[in-house]
Amino acid sequence: MANYTRSDIYLDLPPLPEYQTFLLPSLLPGIPDKLLTVVLPIAAYWVLSMLFHWIDTKDYFPQYRLHTPAEVSSRNKVSRWEVIRDVVIQQMIQTVVGWGLGMTEPDDLTGKEEYDVAVWARRIRMAQRLIPTLLTLIGLDVRGLAKNLDQSYPVLAGVVLGGQYPALQTTSGQTGSVASTPAFTSWEKTLASALYWFIVPSIQYGIAIVVVDTWQYFLHRAMHMNKWMYTTFHSRHHRLYVPYAYGALYNHPFEGFLLDTLGASVAYKLAGMNTRQGMWFFTACTFKTVDDHCGYALPWDPLQRLTSNNAGYHDVHHQSWGIKTNFSQPFFTFWDRLLGTVWTGGDVSARYEKARLAAQKKADQGDERTTITHSNVADSATQDPRPYQDDKKHATDLSSIRLQDQEPFPPPGKAELQAAGSRQQVLDDKKGGGPQVLIQEAAEEKEARSLLRRAGRRRTASSLSQTDSLKGLKDRVTGSMHGRAGVLIGMESKR
Repeated sequence: MANYTRSDIYLDLPPLPEYQTFLLPSLLPGIPDKLLTVVLPIAAYWVLSMLFHWIDTKDYFPQYRLHTPAEVSSRNKVSRWEVIRDVVIQQMIQTVVGWGLGMTEPDDLTGKEEYDVAVWARRIRMAQRLIPTLLTLIGLDVRGLAKNLDQSYPVLAGVVLGGQYPALQTTSGQTGSVASTPAFTSWEKTLASALYWFIVPSIQYGIAIVVVDTWQYFLHRAMHMNKWMYTTFHSRHHRLYVPYAYGALYNHPFEGFLLDTLGASVAYKLAGMNTRQGMWFFTACTFKTVDDHCGYALPWDPLQRLTSNNAGYHDVHHQSWGIKTNFSQPFFTFWDRLLGTVWTGGDVSARYEKARLAAQKKADQGDERTTITHSNVADSATQDPRPYQDDKKHATDLSSIRLQDQEPFPPPGKAELQAAGSRQQVLDDKKGGGPQVLIQEAAEEKEARSLLRRAGRRRTASSLSQTDSLKGLKDRVTGSMHGRAGVLIGMESKR
């Protein structure tokens, strides 16, 4: 039986179906969805982290690594066991908050879906009431147009008339009387179903992503711009100068609660999600955070292909020369780009070159400008230096560091200011930073450049050998490899 009111008759609207609701069955039998919402992100964290750890230990994709295993052990200022301990503490806090959040939510119900789709169909019908007025405003004869369309396109004629479909009537008889009521068209029902099942949930996820990106960007940036907040809370996370997957949530407990747990909870609430939507949103945030810290520029990783905020982009933020840039997390980079905090120095580190060439070869691209950091070196000279215009002046401790211990050298302009402010911040962290961090990173950079130079010579020698044996390809092969070698030699000469 349908729900039909006096106002429905006045507005000539189709009736809404009756419904009966039931508790939505659990996604996994025996585990309530509210409990799964808490457990699934934690399980996802360790499953994905251990996958990357297994890749690390087996050394399966060394060509895509952003750093060598030696760097992980020599440059990081915290042991792996300390990392695991702090991650578990954060996940305990996350569990308590998640359980409390679940208690504020009503139980998810089923049985009302057909009714909700019909409500959307009614909204579509109501929106059509505006069409005759709009057509009249632009000078069209609404009734004449509808009459011309009626024979060939009767449904379109009904749209022009503001949702009037006389041919679409349902009849019902009770105690000898016959009643005629309007019905929905097939296109209204299809659009209403798409809105209910796909479009509205997509908008909710979009809102949640914007909220969590905004929340994390401004709090994250504040923790870098305020010296006390950095040294008290956020510097702990940056003692991982070479990130790895299961260190993604290595934070001070207060920071972990404020940035990650509370931020995702606020996004979930503001987006108006139900429990099951929240389950997937929290799990997606977890996957993205782990992937951003994995230490690999994998060209076939969908999470790294969908957005420029990926492992290469975030790795810059963990280096001594880029620690005050690339604040955006976890999904997109729009706040960095809007507010001028994106790194502008390109792939300044020679350590990125191997991964860049491997990724470029995998993607079969010939563009030498392909970057790991998604940064264009030309931006350093052309972009507004704000908010870094005073960073070099305030980097008072940096003058005590020898120039040779400040490698890699950023290009002149904004990147130079960004690097100066970042290195000063490393020096401000007396416990996990200090001059030794810069000295170690410079040493690793020199080693990477040396390896790159030797690799360039080997490629050049191999090219000459190929040229001798394949005389028919002499000009093309020699020219191509000479160009590649020229790029590498030019890179070295600038440094």
